[in-house]
Amino acid sequence: METQPNNPLHGIKLEQIINDLVAHYGWEYMGYIIKIKCFTDNPSVKSSLKFLRRTPWARTKVETMYLKMLKSKKA
Repeated sequence: METQPNNPLHGIKLEQIINDLVAHYGWEYMGYIIKIKCFTDNPSVKSSLKFLRRTPWARTKVETMYLKMLKSKKA
């Protein structure tokens, strides 16, 4: 397996990203920022994983939100 030292998402599972975002922001704020039903209507990690794995544009938004969260924690 190749190492990717400059990729902060390398080795992090989507489930971990969602759990970290929920712990940091909460479902309500996540649904406000990224307007997808799995964050606003009866949100759960399971439903979010199912949707994000099938929807590349939404996954990209969630990954971007995660990277911004990591950057703000370092600052």
